[in-house]
Amino acid sequence: MRLIFLALLQSLLLCSGQVFLKLALEKMGDFEMKLHFFLSQLVNWWWLACGLCYGAGALLWFHILKNHPFSKAYPLISLSYVFGMLAAVVVFKESVPPVRWLGVLLIMAGCFFIAK
Repeated sequence: MRLIFLALLQSLLLCSGQVFLKLALEKMGDFEMKLHFFLSQLVNWWWLACGLCYGAGALLWFHILKNHPFSKAYPLISLSYVFGMLAAVVVFKESVPPVRWLGVLLIMAGCFFIAK
């Protein structure tokens, strides 16, 4: 049960990092190889949020790998796909067709069988 909780938290951190990355890229504007462009990115706080989520997720992943079987831990990070689909709908207002939701259900079923 502890591994499932840790995997859920780590997957949530990974997904959050991806969401913040997309938000940072949307705010970034057109890329320019100019100092002004790079300086303007220093006030794009989405980059910081992205890095913090990825960093925390990586540290948690180190803990998971050290203390749990790889054959159980690695497949459970696919739960980040579930969070990604939810973020697509809630944060980015995307329309998700039923076949993708079926895929999410299959991923969740696979995680259930792996965790057993």
